[in-house]
Amino acid sequence: MKKILLIGDSIRKGYDKYVELAMEDVAKVYYPNENCRFAAYVLRHLPNWKKELELGDDVDCIHWNAGLWDDLHQIDGKPLTDIALYKEYIERICHTMPLLFPNATFIFATSTAVQEDKYNGYFKRYNCETEEYNAAAIEIVTRYGHKINDLYALTKDMPKSFYTDCTHFYTKEGTKLSTEAVLRCLEADLGVTSKPLDYDALFTKSTNVVGI
Repeated sequence: MKKILLIGDSIRKGYDKYVELAMEDVAKVYYPNENCRFAAYVLRHLPNWKKELELGDDVDCIHWNAGLWDDLHQIDGKPLTDIALYKEYIERICHTMPLLFPNATFIFATSTAVQEDKYNGYFKRYNCETEEYNAAAIEIVTRYGHKINDLYALTKDMPKSFYTDCTHFYTKEGTKLSTEAVLRCLEADLGVTSKPLDYDALFTKSTNVVGI
């Protein structure tokens, strides 16, 4: 049975259990219980997650993302991670992953679009900057042979009714959209077929999601 590792922020927490359910007959799906946050956090915790999830060198595919925390504007008006530093972390992640998972293939998911007009308070996100961070990451990860799951393109014109807040789309429709996109990429990469999900029967609103 194939082994899949999902790494990502609270967007991933919206689809991970559905991917696991759809793949249960053909692949074992692993993911950290925590929100994987920003690129530096991913780089720092990759070895921890491998140990905590009891993974060996036989992981077949890693579907991963980091970016929405990085381009989040803080109270000082600047992104958490400057784009030059973000690029450095993405490159280091690309270098580190094969050292930890030597037999895996890799799929990088772009950061999703947000409803930027609905942000208020100290934190802001801007889709134009998310596009810049995505483009920077794509240039790097493709050099390392990673495939791309363009979740930004998928969500850029997504109906506002699919969102549950300014960032997340934990509605049935939004969950189905992201889950099916991830499944398509995994199926193509691994040569497996997932089982169809009845979202009407299965869907419940995600809870305990950590992130902004």
